[in-house]
Amino acid sequence: MSAPSTTAVPTFGSVVLDCPDPVALAAFYADLLDWPAARGEDGWYTLSNPAGGPKIEFQRVADYRPPEWPSPASPQQFHLDLTVPDLAAAHERAIRLGATVLDTKPTSFWVYADPAGHPFCLCAC
Repeated sequence: MSAPSTTAVPTFGSVVLDCPDPVALAAFYADLLDWPAARGEDGWYTLSNPAGGPKIEFQRVADYRPPEWPSPASPQQFHLDLTVPDLAAAHERAIRLGATVLDTKPTSFWVYADPAGHPFCLCAC
């Protein structure tokens, strides 16, 4: 089997989150991750990782409904795992910025919802 042409191999460019207010959600993640402010317009905003790599993008959805966690009837389908060196300190920061606690029972990661209801984990794994 020959190697695929480099023009045929995709690269991972971004993750896109649906939300009712892309400006507010982009600002939440910019503050949480300490990334530069988002850029965008017309219901689409982009956060660029200052270290390079994939971006996080936010698009406005008029009838947005947040995922339910945990719910087998309406699964989360997707979530971000954010690695942290100090789980307790990261927890305090996330709460201060507007995250909601969903589960702090596991010892190496805790589960939150962002202001639009998307689950994400702070992981000290």
